[in-house]
Amino acid sequence: MDAKLKIEKLAVIGVGLIGGSFGLALKRAKAVRKVVGVGRSRKNLAIALKMGLIDEACGDPARAVADADLVLLAIPVGGIAELMARIAPHLSAHAVITDGGSTKQDVVAHARRFLGVHFSRFVPAHPIAGTEKSGAAAAFVDLYRDRTVIITPEPETAVRAVRVARAAWQRCGARVVQMRAPDHDAIFAAVSHLPHVLAFTLVNALTRRPDARKLFSFAGSGLRDTVRIAGSSPEMWRDVCIANRELLLSALDGFVGELDGVRAAIEASDGAALQRMFERARAARSRWLVGE
Repeated sequence: MDAKLKIEKLAVIGVGLIGGSFGLALKRAKAVRKVVGVGRSRKNLAIALKMGLIDEACGDPARAVADADLVLLAIPVGGIAELMARIAPHLSAHAVITDGGSTKQDVVAHARRFLGVHFSRFVPAHPIAGTEKSGAAAAFVDLYRDRTVIITPEPETAVRAVRVARAAWQRCGARVVQMRAPDHDAIFAAVSHLPHVLAFTLVNALTRRPDARKLFSFAGSGLRDTVRIAGSSPEMWRDVCIANRELLLSALDGFVGELDGVRAAIEASDGAALQRMFERARAARSRWLVGE
């Protein structure tokens, strides 16, 4: 960790859970002198100011990034291209840009197209540290503490930019891991994007039943735990599904195959097959939880 990291001005575009927590954590670490936040609503920005997530609110991303040393793009990935095009002419020649999006190949492609000469100072990142809540009110200082942040720099990415971005995430308390963008997207299609789609879909399936009200009135912790992430931002996950479409479709195909196998075993009253499936899943879960 670079304890000497000192950011004079940080611009956070999208002061929600991810962006707000980033600004707050760097302020607590005394790694930044001034945080300027950009948001879509005055109410959200007012909350961010009151909570101390930012020092100054701004409605114009182009003005916010002027003279910024570090810029965090913390908006749904569907809006990244337009945002990059808007801020590129106003970025300083030394500004390091990073993001918090759940997909990386599309973000890298947009950065290559729209950031121009600033592309070498863009360090794509994905903090594995969300909750099902959103907005400035959901932000908290320890969101990244002991959590993983993945960075996916390209061959052209400047060494200094990687060093600054890595140090910033580390000063938030995170562990930083580096990998290729295609590898990132393949992994998270399976372990993040697919589970979110399943949670949303399960809630929708239950809601469409004529006895939905009765079902939910009797539902316990099993259902609550299973669909907790269906409380996440629909806008964000809409964009993620589209951005990582091909890899997510492949993950869905694999899941449907497993579901067909379970259905066939239930239909055949094949208890032995069901037990083998469930034991295999329980054992895999146990190994995952203990880090094997």
